[in-house]
Amino acid sequence: MNNLLYTFAVILIILWAIGFFAYSAGNIIHILLVIAIIAIILRVIQGKKI
Repeated sequence: MNNLLYTFAVILIILWAIGFFAYSAGNIIHILLVIAIIAIILRVIQGKKI
């Protein structure tokens, strides 16, 4: 489950970067970024390695 969460967070960050530079996705991209950052912070707090 944690590996899936980490993968999802990385995908969201990539999507945010694409949308941020393309300006085509609007504000939803920033919401995706916040979700990705929360997922990464939870993974760091848990302290589990891949």
